[in-house]
Amino acid sequence: MSTTLFQSNIRSLPLVGRGKVRENYAVGSDRLLMIASDRISAFDVVMGEPIPGKGALLTGMALFWFGKLAHVVPNHLTGEAPESVVAADEVDQVRGRAMLVKRLQPLPIEAVVRGYLAGSGWKEYQQAQAVCGVRLPPGLKLASRLPEPIFTPATKAEAGAHDENISFEQAAALIGADRAAEVKAAALQLYREAAAYALARGIVIADTKFEFGLDADGRLTLMDEVLTPDSSRFWPLDSWREGENPPSYDKQYLRDWLEAAQVDGKPWSKTAPAPALPAEVVAATAGRYRAAATQLTAG
Repeated sequence: MSTTLFQSNIRSLPLVGRGKVRENYAVGSDRLLMIASDRISAFDVVMGEPIPGKGALLTGMALFWFGKLAHVVPNHLTGEAPESVVAADEVDQVRGRAMLVKRLQPLPIEAVVRGYLAGSGWKEYQQAQAVCGVRLPPGLKLASRLPEPIFTPATKAEAGAHDENISFEQAAALIGADRAAEVKAAALQLYREAAAYALARGIVIADTKFEFGLDADGRLTLMDEVLTPDSSRFWPLDSWREGENPPSYDKQYLRDWLEAAQVDGKPWSKTAPAPALPAEVVAATAGRYRAAATQLTAG
């Protein structure tokens, strides 16, 4: 397991961008080195305390899923060792937590797929009996399994801003109707296969988000991370009940703590800076990430 890394500092390569969790460095004109730090964000705010081992776990899970789902849609992996493109004294920042990937033209939407009602989808359903313009049957409850998974895209937010749910029609206006239909079909197939696999391993994937880009030939390509606790809502199957908010292997534990947190005697405003995380919250969050990784990828 890599040592804890809050922020990478690779001097041998140009920094392209620093996200909520990852740093991207240019490797020539056609590749990127993506390093997963141990930072964690909630409500689009980066916490001040790292989660030990998180970056390595996210990278390992993403590599597992990229391999398992490669037959559905091409992905951005080059197959080259990340350690091969940095200076010798920078290898420790890269080992176990980085991917060397093709440089793509990212699509400006997040491809969210929901198989269960939770989070913002549950809130929308209560108000309109629909999620992102997708009508749903009456009588569904919190954590209900949907009759079929639904594609509910969102806009991509910059650091510190909030993603916004949009309709399929709005997504089509952003990337074109044919491309939106291709993204929808790919995202739904990725979710169906991953959800079936995870269910057999005792984990419900309630929802997840995928990111896609276009390669030099204009082919749709899966990128960033896939099916990790940062991008998905994972529930233990044996604790899932309709009408109840299940315990989770993802960031929901942290979100619940933050919802109850007080700053200067008032509820946290969900804007930076975040409240300081107690050691027990850091440890419990790390434990949930490890449990999900072990249950899904071991053996």
